[in-house]
Amino acid sequence: MPVGAAPFEPARPGLKTPEQLTLPDVEALRLILRGDSVVDWHRLNFASPEQARAHLEAHGFEPDNPADLAYLQGARDEAVRYLKRTFGFAIPRSIAEASVERLLLTASGKGHKQLCACTVLKALHIINHMSGRELLFRLPVSDHDLYHLVEEKVYRTVGAMLAEGFPIAEFVGGRKNVDSTYTKLLSKAESTAAALYDKLRFRIVTKEVDDLMPVLHHLSTRLFAFNMVIPRESSNTVLNFRSWCATHPHLEGMVPHFQGAVDDVLSTGDNRFSAPTYRVIHFVVDMPVRVPAYVLELAPPGSSHLGPVVYVQCEFQLLDQASEQHNEAGDANHQAYKRRQRQAVISRLRLSATSKKRG
Repeated sequence: MPVGAAPFEPARPGLKTPEQLTLPDVEALRLILRGDSVVDWHRLNFASPEQARAHLEAHGFEPDNPADLAYLQGARDEAVRYLKRTFGFAIPRSIAEASVERLLLTASGKGHKQLCACTVLKALHIINHMSGRELLFRLPVSDHDLYHLVEEKVYRTVGAMLAEGFPIAEFVGGRKNVDSTYTKLLSKAESTAAALYDKLRFRIVTKEVDDLMPVLHHLSTRLFAFNMVIPRESSNTVLNFRSWCATHPHLEGMVPHFQGAVDDVLSTGDNRFSAPTYRVIHFVVDMPVRVPAYVLELAPPGSSHLGPVVYVQCEFQLLDQASEQHNEAGDANHQAYKRRQRQAVISRLRLSATSKKRG
């Protein structure tokens, strides 16, 4: 991408209604809400080349860019080599040489080739993620500059949603300040900066509860690929997903095709400072960020095989207006949360000081 060129923006339709959501849409939503890993899936559900292409675009790739295609083919080749040398898997030539778009479609089909394509894509998912992380380590770019790239991407996308009249009542984005970072680390057992996922965070409030899933779907096609949600870091105390599907006959018909457990429970996560009544959909994303060309040029020699995309972790909170009002009315409000967190840190600091003195 030349210096000063506008960032790549794949074309997308407007907000889908629940009746317009497809099976791959709904499965992606379930993965985000449950905090599952796509590596545990046994199939994909892409029904057309357009859907497969859109998934690559959500990763930050340009499917018609020769350099991007070369990177994806190289990552595919490494996935096949890994599966052969480590597990002795026999990968059919038609799968080993298929484009990534074709692999996505084959993994959505049936038979032995479907299984092989799915297996290659699982390895490719890990290899691509590791390549993005390695590229990030090699680039001479600060957290401040990375966060700015993410913020530009999110603000541009949500700004377009607001301009198009999407049912968003409130949007807030920001970075955790240094004192909040210190306090949160002191409140956690794993007191390292790597344990923080919310140094960069975004909060979206929809007008109605039935707007949550269409808005979340739009985010997962415009901002990030659903498989880049961090496993086991999601919580959902707003929407009973199975019951929500039951209110829409179109979605109810998809339930027998869902992968994994089809339950109707809410998940509270493990934040011990949140009140039991707190309502929110919370998840953490490794946000794909396409690196500007002038930054890529600064990478050390031998970095071209790592591709053009890095991943930056950030937190999303999604809830509806009624849930927000409920949170603010009682002990689930933000001030009460911070008070509980501060008291825990004070107790921990005093306990450490007392123990040291007695020792």
